[in-house]
Amino acid sequence: MDEFYRIKRLPPYVFAIVNDLKSKARARGEDIIDLGMGNPDQETPKHIVDKLVVAARNPRNHRYSASKGITRLRKAVSTWYRTRYRVEVDPETEAIATIGAKEGMAHLALAVLQPGDGALVPNPTYPIHSYSVVIADGDLRSVPLVPGEDFFARLQETARLAWPKAKLLILSFPHNPTTACVDRDFFVKVVDFAREHHLMVVHDFAYADFTFDGYKAPSFLEIPGAKEVGVEIFSLSKSYNMPGWRVGFVCGNAKMVHALGRIKSYLDYGAFQPIQIAAIIALEGEQGCVEDIVELHRKRRDVLVDGLNKIGWTVEKPRGTMFVWAPIPEEFRSMGSLEFSKLLIQECKVAVSPGIGFGEYGDGHVRFALVENEQRIRQALRGLKTLTGR
Repeated sequence: MDEFYRIKRLPPYVFAIVNDLKSKARARGEDIIDLGMGNPDQETPKHIVDKLVVAARNPRNHRYSASKGITRLRKAVSTWYRTRYRVEVDPETEAIATIGAKEGMAHLALAVLQPGDGALVPNPTYPIHSYSVVIADGDLRSVPLVPGEDFFARLQETARLAWPKAKLLILSFPHNPTTACVDRDFFVKVVDFAREHHLMVVHDFAYADFTFDGYKAPSFLEIPGAKEVGVEIFSLSKSYNMPGWRVGFVCGNAKMVHALGRIKSYLDYGAFQPIQIAAIIALEGEQGCVEDIVELHRKRRDVLVDGLNKIGWTVEKPRGTMFVWAPIPEEFRSMGSLEFSKLLIQECKVAVSPGIGFGEYGDGHVRFALVENEQRIRQALRGLKTLTGR
Protein backbone atom coordinates (compact mmCIF):
# COMPACT_ATOMS: atom_id res chain seq x y z
CA MET A 1 0.00 0.00 0.00
CA ASP A 2 1.32 3.46 -0.91
CA GLU A 3 2.01 6.07 1.76
CA PHE A 4 -0.86 8.42 2.48
CA TYR A 5 -0.40 11.94 1.12
CA ARG A 6 -1.38 13.95 4.22
CA ILE A 7 0.52 11.65 6.56
CA LYS A 8 3.66 12.12 4.48
CA ARG A 9 3.32 15.89 4.91
CA LEU A 10 3.47 15.58 8.69
CA PRO A 11 6.97 15.59 10.23
CA PRO A 12 8.08 13.01 12.81
CA TYR A 13 6.64 13.71 16.25
CA VAL A 14 9.77 14.69 18.18
CA PHE A 15 8.09 14.43 21.58
CA ALA A 16 7.42 10.73 20.97
CA ILE A 17 11.16 10.07 21.13
CA VAL A 18 11.44 11.63 24.59
CA ASN A 19 8.23 9.93 25.75
CA ASP A 20 9.57 6.55 24.65
CA LEU A 21 12.82 7.11 26.55
CA LYS A 22 10.86 8.20 29.63
CA SER A 23 8.58 5.14 29.45
CA LYS A 24 11.52 2.74 29.16
CA ALA A 25 13.24 4.35 32.16
CA ARG A 26 10.07 4.02 34.24
CA ALA A 27 9.73 0.39 33.15
CA ARG A 28 13.18 -0.17 34.66
CA GLY A 29 11.90 1.24 37.94
CA GLU A 30 13.47 4.68 37.63
CA ASP A 31 11.60 7.63 39.16
CA ILE A 32 11.33 10.12 36.30
CA ILE A 33 9.96 13.56 37.18
CA ASP A 34 7.85 14.52 34.18
CA LEU A 35 7.95 18.24 33.43
CA GLY A 36 7.42 17.65 29.73
CA MET A 37 3.79 17.66 28.66
CA GLY A 38 1.58 20.60 29.69
CA ASN A 39 -1.01 18.29 31.22
CA PRO A 40 -2.58 19.86 34.34
CA ASP A 41 -2.20 17.58 37.35
CA GLN A 42 -4.87 19.02 39.67
CA GLU A 43 -8.50 17.95 39.89
CA THR A 44 -11.34 19.79 38.20
CA PRO A 45 -13.19 22.03 40.72
CA LYS A 46 -15.85 20.07 42.59
CA HIS A 47 -18.85 22.23 41.61
CA ILE A 48 -18.10 21.58 37.92
CA VAL A 49 -17.77 17.83 38.42
CA ASP A 50 -20.95 17.74 40.49
CA LYS A 51 -22.89 19.39 37.67
CA LEU A 52 -21.48 16.87 35.19
CA VAL A 53 -22.69 13.99 37.38
CA VAL A 54 -26.20 15.42 37.67
CA ALA A 55 -26.41 16.14 33.94
CA ALA A 56 -25.08 12.68 33.03
CA ARG A 57 -27.90 11.04 35.01
CA ASN A 58 -30.49 12.71 32.79
CA PRO A 59 -31.13 10.38 29.83
CA ARG A 60 -32.14 13.32 27.64
CA ASN A 61 -28.52 14.46 27.71
CA HIS A 62 -27.29 11.22 26.12
CA ARG A 63 -28.74 12.05 22.73
CA TYR A 64 -26.89 13.77 19.90
CA SER A 65 -26.05 17.35 20.79
CA ALA A 66 -25.50 20.36 18.50
CA SER A 67 -22.30 20.59 16.47
CA LYS A 68 -21.93 24.30 17.27
CA GLY A 69 -22.65 23.78 20.97
CA ILE A 70 -25.87 24.15 22.92
CA THR A 71 -27.36 27.66 23.05
CA ARG A 72 -26.86 28.13 26.81
CA LEU A 73 -23.16 27.37 26.49
CA ARG A 74 -22.67 29.86 23.66
CA LYS A 75 -24.54 32.46 25.74
CA ALA A 76 -22.25 31.67 28.68
CA VAL A 77 -19.07 32.33 26.69
CA SER A 78 -20.68 35.51 25.33
CA THR A 79 -21.28 36.67 28.90
CA TRP A 80 -17.71 35.67 29.83
CA TYR A 81 -16.35 37.99 27.14
CA ARG A 82 -18.66 40.84 28.17
CA THR A 83 -17.71 40.50 31.84
CA ARG A 84 -13.98 39.99 31.35
CA TYR A 85 -13.16 42.18 28.36
CA ARG A 86 -16.24 44.35 27.68
CA VAL A 87 -16.55 42.63 24.32
CA GLU A 88 -19.95 41.90 22.80
CA VAL A 89 -20.11 38.48 21.14
CA ASP A 90 -23.35 37.42 19.44
CA PRO A 91 -23.91 33.85 20.67
CA GLU A 92 -25.84 32.97 17.50
CA THR A 93 -23.42 34.19 14.83
CA GLU A 94 -20.09 34.97 16.52
CA ALA A 95 -19.55 32.03 18.88
CA ILE A 96 -19.18 28.30 18.43
CA ALA A 97 -18.24 25.58 20.92
CA THR A 98 -15.50 23.15 19.92
CA ILE A 99 -14.23 19.81 21.21
CA GLY A 100 -11.16 21.48 22.66
CA ALA A 101 -9.01 24.21 21.16
CA LYS A 102 -7.04 21.81 18.92
CA GLU A 103 -10.18 20.59 17.18
CA GLY A 104 -11.31 24.15 16.63
CA MET A 105 -7.92 25.21 15.26
CA ALA A 106 -7.56 22.24 12.91
CA HIS A 107 -11.07 22.40 11.49
CA LEU A 108 -10.96 26.18 11.17
CA ALA A 109 -7.83 25.95 9.03
CA LEU A 110 -9.54 23.27 6.95
CA ALA A 111 -12.58 25.53 6.55
CA VAL A 112 -10.84 28.75 5.48
CA LEU A 113 -7.72 27.66 3.58
CA GLN A 114 -7.50 26.47 0.00
CA PRO A 115 -4.62 24.19 -1.07
CA GLY A 116 -1.52 26.35 -1.38
CA ASP A 117 -2.86 29.28 0.66
CA GLY A 118 -0.13 30.81 2.80
CA ALA A 119 -0.34 31.04 6.58
CA LEU A 120 1.98 33.08 8.80
CA VAL A 121 2.79 31.19 12.00
CA PRO A 122 5.33 31.95 14.76
CA ASN A 123 8.28 29.59 15.09
CA PRO A 124 8.62 28.03 17.62
CA THR A 125 4.97 27.49 18.47
CA TYR A 126 2.44 24.99 19.77
CA PRO A 127 2.45 22.23 17.11
CA ILE A 128 -1.22 22.39 16.08
CA HIS A 129 -0.74 25.99 14.97
CA SER A 130 1.67 24.81 12.29
CA TYR A 131 0.24 21.39 11.56
CA SER A 132 -3.33 22.61 11.12
CA VAL A 133 -2.00 24.50 8.10
CA VAL A 134 -0.14 21.43 6.84
CA ILE A 135 -3.20 19.18 7.28
CA ALA A 136 -5.31 21.72 5.36
CA ASP A 137 -2.76 21.57 2.51
CA GLY A 138 -1.75 25.18 3.13
CA ASP A 139 1.67 26.76 2.68
CA LEU A 140 3.33 27.29 6.06
CA ARG A 141 5.36 30.51 6.42
CA SER A 142 7.35 30.56 9.66
CA VAL A 143 7.95 33.83 11.49
CA PRO A 144 10.82 33.64 14.02
CA LEU A 145 9.75 34.35 17.60
CA VAL A 146 13.09 34.49 19.38
CA PRO A 147 14.52 36.42 22.35
CA GLY A 148 15.97 39.81 21.58
CA GLU A 149 14.19 40.28 18.25
CA ASP A 150 11.15 42.36 17.33
CA PHE A 151 8.54 39.75 16.40
CA PHE A 152 6.22 42.24 14.75
CA ALA A 153 9.05 43.52 12.55
CA ARG A 154 9.83 39.94 11.51
CA LEU A 155 6.12 39.41 10.80
CA GLN A 156 6.05 42.46 8.54
CA GLU A 157 9.17 41.29 6.71
CA THR A 158 7.85 37.74 6.19
CA ALA A 159 4.53 39.04 4.87
CA ARG A 160 6.27 41.46 2.50
CA LEU A 161 8.50 38.73 1.03
CA ALA A 162 5.82 36.05 0.79
CA TRP A 163 4.46 35.16 -2.64
CA PRO A 164 1.71 34.41 -3.18
CA LYS A 165 0.48 36.62 -0.37
CA ALA A 166 -0.52 34.89 2.87
CA LYS A 167 -4.21 34.50 3.72
CA LEU A 168 -4.02 33.58 7.41
CA LEU A 169 -2.13 34.72 10.52
CA ILE A 170 -2.05 32.46 13.59
CA LEU A 171 -0.99 33.95 16.93
CA SER A 172 -1.10 32.93 20.59
CA PHE A 173 -0.23 35.15 23.56
CA PRO A 174 0.69 34.38 26.29
CA HIS A 175 2.72 32.10 24.07
CA ASN A 176 3.41 28.40 24.30
CA PRO A 177 6.28 27.48 24.43
CA THR A 178 8.25 30.75 24.63
CA THR A 179 6.01 32.34 27.33
CA ALA A 180 6.20 35.62 25.38
CA CYS A 181 3.54 38.15 26.35
CA VAL A 182 2.17 41.19 24.52
CA ASP A 183 0.29 44.34 25.39
CA ARG A 184 -2.87 45.80 23.92
CA ASP A 185 -0.91 48.00 21.50
CA PHE A 186 0.51 44.88 19.84
CA PHE A 187 -2.97 43.72 18.88
CA VAL A 188 -3.86 47.20 17.63
CA LYS A 189 -0.95 46.84 15.21
CA VAL A 190 -2.07 43.32 14.29
CA VAL A 191 -5.57 44.52 13.34
CA ASP A 192 -4.13 47.27 11.14
CA PHE A 193 -1.62 44.81 9.66
CA ALA A 194 -4.39 42.30 8.88
CA ARG A 195 -6.45 44.96 7.13
CA GLU A 196 -3.46 46.11 5.09
CA HIS A 197 -2.56 42.59 3.95
CA HIS A 198 -6.11 41.18 3.72
CA LEU A 199 -5.34 38.55 6.34
CA MET A 200 -7.61 36.45 8.51
CA VAL A 201 -6.35 36.29 12.10
CA VAL A 202 -6.68 33.41 14.56
CA HIS A 203 -5.59 34.11 18.13
CA ASP A 204 -5.26 31.13 20.48
CA PHE A 205 -5.99 32.48 23.98
CA ALA A 206 -5.48 29.23 25.91
CA TYR A 207 -3.52 30.97 28.70
CA ALA A 208 -5.83 33.96 29.14
CA ASP A 209 -5.87 33.49 32.91
CA PHE A 210 -2.30 32.30 33.41
CA THR A 211 -0.60 35.62 34.09
CA PHE A 212 1.63 36.69 36.98
CA ASP A 213 3.27 39.65 38.70
CA GLY A 214 0.51 42.13 37.87
CA TYR A 215 0.43 41.40 34.14
CA LYS A 216 -3.00 40.86 32.55
CA ALA A 217 -3.19 39.43 29.04
CA PRO A 218 -5.32 41.41 26.58
CA SER A 219 -7.91 39.69 24.43
CA PHE A 220 -7.49 40.13 20.69
CA LEU A 221 -11.24 40.73 20.44
CA GLU A 222 -11.16 43.79 22.70
CA ILE A 223 -9.42 45.76 19.94
CA PRO A 224 -11.79 47.83 17.77
CA GLY A 225 -12.09 46.17 14.37
CA ALA A 226 -10.73 42.80 15.54
CA LYS A 227 -13.96 40.98 14.71
CA GLU A 228 -13.74 42.32 11.17
CA VAL A 229 -10.49 40.40 10.58
CA GLY A 230 -10.41 37.39 12.86
CA VAL A 231 -11.40 35.12 15.71
CA GLU A 232 -10.11 34.10 19.12
CA ILE A 233 -9.94 30.57 20.54
CA PHE A 234 -10.39 29.93 24.25
CA SER A 235 -10.31 26.62 26.11
CA LEU A 236 -11.36 25.48 29.58
CA SER A 237 -8.45 23.01 29.77
CA LYS A 238 -6.00 25.14 31.72
CA SER A 239 -8.08 27.76 33.53
CA TYR A 240 -10.43 25.18 35.07
CA ASN A 241 -8.22 22.06 35.11
CA MET A 242 -10.39 20.42 32.44
CA PRO A 243 -7.89 19.12 29.83
CA GLY A 244 -9.59 15.77 29.32
CA TRP A 245 -13.07 17.25 29.03
CA ARG A 246 -12.29 18.81 25.63
CA VAL A 247 -14.26 22.06 25.68
CA GLY A 248 -13.25 25.16 23.76
CA PHE A 249 -14.70 28.07 21.82
CA VAL A 250 -14.05 30.06 18.68
CA CYS A 251 -15.46 33.58 18.84
CA GLY A 252 -15.33 36.63 16.63
CA ASN A 253 -15.69 37.10 12.88
CA ALA A 254 -19.11 35.80 11.87
CA LYS A 255 -18.00 34.57 8.45
CA MET A 256 -15.14 32.50 9.90
CA VAL A 257 -17.35 31.16 12.69
CA HIS A 258 -19.99 30.19 10.13
CA ALA A 259 -17.37 28.41 7.98
CA LEU A 260 -16.19 26.41 10.99
CA GLY A 261 -19.80 25.56 11.81
CA ARG A 262 -20.38 24.25 8.29
CA ILE A 263 -17.34 21.99 8.47
CA LYS A 264 -18.26 20.73 11.94
CA SER A 265 -21.84 20.00 10.89
CA TYR A 266 -20.45 17.29 8.60
CA LEU A 267 -17.94 15.94 11.13
CA ASP A 268 -19.39 15.88 14.64
CA TYR A 269 -22.42 16.45 16.86
CA GLY A 270 -20.53 18.48 19.44
CA ALA A 271 -19.18 17.42 22.81
CA PHE A 272 -21.13 15.09 25.13
CA GLN A 273 -23.99 17.29 26.37
CA PRO A 274 -23.36 16.83 30.13
CA ILE A 275 -19.85 18.17 29.54
CA GLN A 276 -21.31 21.24 27.83
CA ILE A 277 -23.74 21.78 30.72
CA ALA A 278 -20.90 21.53 33.26
CA ALA A 279 -18.89 23.97 31.17
CA ILE A 280 -21.69 26.53 31.63
CA ILE A 281 -21.24 26.21 35.39
CA ALA A 282 -17.48 26.68 34.97
CA LEU A 283 -17.92 29.93 33.05
CA GLU A 284 -20.83 31.34 35.06
CA GLY A 285 -19.96 30.05 38.53
CA GLU A 286 -17.66 31.40 41.21
CA GLN A 287 -14.24 32.16 39.69
CA GLY A 288 -12.12 31.82 42.82
CA CYS A 289 -11.09 28.37 41.61
CA VAL A 290 -9.35 29.95 38.60
CA GLU A 291 -7.43 32.32 40.86
CA ASP A 292 -6.36 29.37 43.04
CA ILE A 293 -5.16 27.40 40.01
CA VAL A 294 -3.13 30.35 38.73
CA GLU A 295 -1.62 31.02 42.17
CA LEU A 296 -0.58 27.38 42.49
CA HIS A 297 1.30 27.63 39.20
CA ARG A 298 2.92 30.92 40.22
CA LYS A 299 4.36 29.24 43.30
CA ARG A 300 5.64 26.36 41.21
CA ARG A 301 7.15 28.82 38.74
CA ASP A 302 9.01 30.57 41.53
CA VAL A 303 10.38 27.34 42.99
CA LEU A 304 11.59 26.12 39.60
CA VAL A 305 13.06 29.38 38.27
CA ASP A 306 14.66 30.40 41.57
CA GLY A 307 16.09 26.89 41.89
CA LEU A 308 17.47 26.82 38.34
CA ASN A 309 19.19 30.17 38.82
CA LYS A 310 20.62 29.00 42.13
CA ILE A 311 22.32 26.02 40.47
CA GLY A 312 23.74 28.19 37.70
CA TRP A 313 21.13 27.71 34.98
CA THR A 314 20.10 31.26 34.10
CA VAL A 315 16.36 31.51 33.39
CA GLU A 316 13.92 34.45 33.48
CA LYS A 317 10.59 34.25 35.27
CA PRO A 318 7.75 34.13 32.72
CA ARG A 319 4.82 36.53 33.08
CA GLY A 320 2.41 34.07 31.52
CA THR A 321 1.53 30.42 30.70
CA MET A 322 2.22 27.31 32.77
CA PHE A 323 5.71 26.83 31.33
CA VAL A 324 9.31 27.90 31.72
CA TRP A 325 11.25 28.36 28.47
CA ALA A 326 14.85 27.69 29.43
CA PRO A 327 17.87 28.35 27.20
CA ILE A 328 20.15 25.32 27.11
CA PRO A 329 23.28 26.01 29.20
CA GLU A 330 26.19 27.10 27.02
CA GLU A 331 28.29 23.99 27.63
CA PHE A 332 25.49 21.75 26.30
CA ARG A 333 24.05 24.00 23.57
CA SER A 334 25.90 22.27 20.71
CA MET A 335 24.01 19.05 21.51
CA GLY A 336 20.71 20.51 20.37
CA SER A 337 17.52 20.30 22.39
CA LEU A 338 16.59 16.70 21.57
CA GLU A 339 19.89 15.18 22.67
CA PHE A 340 19.99 17.48 25.68
CA SER A 341 16.48 16.34 26.68
CA LYS A 342 17.62 12.73 26.42
CA LEU A 343 20.57 13.56 28.66
CA LEU A 344 18.28 15.07 31.30
CA ILE A 345 16.26 11.84 31.46
CA GLN A 346 19.32 9.61 31.58
CA GLU A 347 21.45 11.61 34.01
CA CYS A 348 19.03 13.77 36.00
CA LYS A 349 15.82 11.68 35.87
CA VAL A 350 13.89 14.74 34.63
CA ALA A 351 11.75 14.84 31.48
CA VAL A 352 11.31 18.11 29.57
CA SER A 353 10.11 19.02 26.07
CA PRO A 354 12.86 19.66 23.51
CA GLY A 355 12.52 23.05 21.85
CA ILE A 356 13.00 21.57 18.38
CA GLY A 357 9.59 19.93 18.77
CA PHE A 358 8.02 23.39 18.49
CA GLY A 359 10.02 24.44 15.43
CA GLU A 360 13.64 24.86 14.38
CA TYR A 361 13.93 28.27 16.06
CA GLY A 362 13.26 26.56 19.39
CA ASP A 363 16.26 24.26 19.24
CA GLY A 364 18.33 26.33 21.67
CA HIS A 365 15.77 25.85 24.47
CA VAL A 366 13.86 23.24 26.43
CA ARG A 367 10.41 23.71 27.94
CA PHE A 368 9.55 22.88 31.54
CA ALA A 369 5.84 22.38 32.32
CA LEU A 370 4.69 23.30 35.82
CA VAL A 371 2.74 20.08 36.28
CA GLU A 372 4.40 18.61 39.38
CA ASN A 373 4.05 19.77 42.98
CA GLU A 374 6.69 21.90 44.68
CA GLN A 375 8.28 18.92 46.43
CA ARG A 376 8.75 17.08 43.14
CA ILE A 377 10.10 20.23 41.47
CA ARG A 378 12.72 20.51 44.25
CA GLN A 379 13.58 16.85 43.66
CA ALA A 380 14.01 17.63 39.97
CA LEU A 381 16.32 20.53 40.85
CA ARG A 382 18.51 18.20 42.92
CA GLY A 383 18.82 15.96 39.88
CA LEU A 384 19.59 18.88 37.58
CA LYS A 385 22.24 20.10 40.03
CA THR A 386 24.35 17.04 39.13
CA LEU A 387 24.50 18.40 35.58
CA THR A 388 25.60 21.93 36.47
CA GLY A 389 27.92 20.82 39.27
CA ARG A 390 26.70 23.47 41.76
